[in-house]
Amino acid sequence: MAVIPVKRAPLTLAERTYLPQIAAGLRTTLRHMFQPKLTLEYPEQRPAIPTGYRGVPTLVMDPHGREKCVSCQLCEFVCPPKAIRIIPGTVPEGSGREHVEKAPQEFDIDMLRCIYCGLCQEVCPEEAIFLQNQFSMSGYSRAEMVNNKARLYELGGTLPDQHFKWDKKKDAAEHGSAH
Repeated sequence: MAVIPVKRAPLTLAERTYLPQIAAGLRTTLRHMFQPKLTLEYPEQRPAIPTGYRGVPTLVMDPHGREKCVSCQLCEFVCPPKAIRIIPGTVPEGSGREHVEKAPQEFDIDMLRCIYCGLCQEVCPEEAIFLQNQFSMSGYSRAEMVNNKARLYELGGTLPDQHFKWDKKKDAAEHGSAH
């Protein structure tokens, strides 16, 4: 294989002294010196959160305060860093959710491992897990950064349910009695 030398033009006097590069760097520095300041006094002032921001994953309840998670464990399976851990349990009798097979006995998300990818929210068939706009999570130990089920519901709260799948449908009852 033949090596072909590349012919380059010799450097000019200005290029050899690096004056154009120094002037370009000084121009950038001066431009930043006279721009308006963008500093915020955090935490009193907070930056605007853009739409579609993927923050802390949390569990949410339906408008009636019922647990939406059915321990299908899809979020645990799809989580790339394996930050989610679910231990399925049984549904208590008399809760109005007897038609649900299971509910989470334990649901933990390790926020130190979470990469905020949003796959857990996308895969959840019950719309029980959502990424909230909270972006500042801190703790003094590793144990504080593992959100348990109670903490996840505290952070998530209640979101409006578009499907009302846990409510008994009046139409189904009417059609069942008519036949």
